[in-house]
Amino acid sequence: MTTLIAIGAGIAVMTGIGAGIGIGIATSKATDAIARQPEAKGDINKALLLGCALAEATAIYGFVVAVLIILFLG
Repeated sequence: MTTLIAIGAGIAVMTGIGAGIGIGIATSKATDAIARQPEAKGDINKALLLGCALAEATAIYGFVVAVLIILFLG
């Protein structure tokens, strides 16, 4: 049973991988957009920061779920 709890917690923490990839892609696209239209830098940065915050929130939720799995089921 303990092994299954550890596997479940490990899978929950893997949400950080998706968030990292998503933030990397978003940053790449924002850099391309700023290079093409430097005058829109402020609007692009606002959208980028909002998107990064939302992507990072999913990673934090995954971490919290993993901790809760370990604490309450372990």
